[in-house]
Amino acid sequence: MNNPNIVIIGAGYGGIMTAVKLQKSLNVNEANITLVNKHSYHYQTTWLHENAAGTLHHDRTRMQINDLIDTSKINFVQDTVTKVQPDDKKVLLENGELTYDYLVVGLGFEAATFGIQGLKENAFTISSINSARLIRQHIEYNFAKYNNEADKKEERLNLVVGGAGFTGIEFVGELANRVPELCKEYDVPREKVRIINVEAAPTALPGFDPELVEYAMNSLEARGVEFKLGAMIKEVTEDKLIFEKDEKREEISTNTVVWAAGVQGNSLIVDAGFETNRGRIPVRGDLRAPNYDDVFIVGDCALIMNEETERPYPPTAQIAIQQAEHTAENLKKLVQGNNHLESFTPEIQGTVASLGHSDAIGVVFEDKKLFGWSASAMKKLIDNRYLLKLGGIGLVLKKGKLNFFK
Repeated sequence: MNNPNIVIIGAGYGGIMTAVKLQKSLNVNEANITLVNKHSYHYQTTWLHENAAGTLHHDRTRMQINDLIDTSKINFVQDTVTKVQPDDKKVLLENGELTYDYLVVGLGFEAATFGIQGLKENAFTISSINSARLIRQHIEYNFAKYNNEADKKEERLNLVVGGAGFTGIEFVGELANRVPELCKEYDVPREKVRIINVEAAPTALPGFDPELVEYAMNSLEARGVEFKLGAMIKEVTEDKLIFEKDEKREEISTNTVVWAAGVQGNSLIVDAGFETNRGRIPVRGDLRAPNYDDVFIVGDCALIMNEETERPYPPTAQIAIQQAEHTAENLKKLVQGNNHLESFTPEIQGTVASLGHSDAIGVVFEDKKLFGWSASAMKKLIDNRYLLKLGGIGLVLKKGKLNFFK
C-alpha cells in the first residue's frame, strides 16, 4: 500500500506547526508530507507591527523553513498556490501541481477593505515581511524628505492608523516609541509629527476590558497618540484621509495611512468552492471542511463559533497553533487507520496587547488583569514559548525576546 500524501499549504502559525508536529509523530515510511510556501521563511505575524514601525529588524521576525523542519521527513516546496481543486484532490502552483490524500489549508488572511474608496490603492497593510518593510521605509523617507523641501508638507509627518483593534493599537504603541528617535535622527521637531488613530467604534479595543482600555489610551495619549473614535473612514487619497464623525465629514492631510481594521480569509478558498463566510470556512468539530473529509483548515481561514458568545472566535496566533497541534494528531490517527477523530475546542489562555517597548495590557488565567511592565514581560514569555514549541531552546536563544526590560 502506498503511503498517503499529506500536503500543507501555507507556512504561517497553523501550517508550520502542523508540519513540525507531524514530523515528530509520524515515521518517514508512514506518510509523504509536503509543505508549500511562497517564501523560504516562516515569520511571526504578531511581530510585524514592530518591523513596520522600525523598532525591530525584520530578520528577527523571520526564520528559514529548512531550519525548522526535518527535510528527510518533509518535502518543502517554495512556490505560490494559484488554485485549490478539492474535488480533484489537487493543488495548482505557479510551477506545477500536487495531488493529495489529505490537505491542510493554512493560507492566512487578506485585508478586508469594506469597500472604502481609495483604501486598497492608497493605504498600507501590515500583512507580511515585505509590507512591513515598505511601511518602515516609507515613513523614514518622509522624515528625510521633510527638511529637503522648500515647501514643507504636513502630510509627510501625519501618520494615520485605521483601526484601534489589537494590530492598530500595537502599531501606534511602536510608533510612539519610534517617532522621537526619527525626529532626532532627521532633525524634525517632535511637535510637527502627529500619530492619529481612527476607529469607527466608540472605543479603542472594542470588547476588551474597559479598565485595560483606559490604561492603554492614557499611556498612548501621554506619548502623543491622538484618538478619533466613532469616526468612520470614507475615503483615502494620495494625500488625505476623509472620515465622518457625528455626521460631519473631516479630513486629515497625510500620505501615510496604515490600515489595521479588518481581515478576511484567503480568496483562494472562496475560489475553490468551499462554503465560506467572509473568506473563512465554517469548519466541523474536527477542523475538516464541510463535505470534504480529506481537507483540514487551520488558522485565519478557519471559522469556529464560540457557543457562549454566539460569535466567531477571533483568528489569533494562539488558536492557530492549537488548531495545528490538534490537526497533526488527527492526521496521525487517519494515517494509522483510526477514523475516530477528536473535536477541537480552543483553550484561551490569555490575551496580551503590547503598547511599545516595555508597556502592555492583558488578561491571563481567565480574569487576572496585567498592566505595564508585567504585561509586557508576559507577552515576551508567550512569544518565547511559541519559539520553544517550534524549534526548541536554540530557536529561543536565536530569535527570542530575552530582555524583559525593554
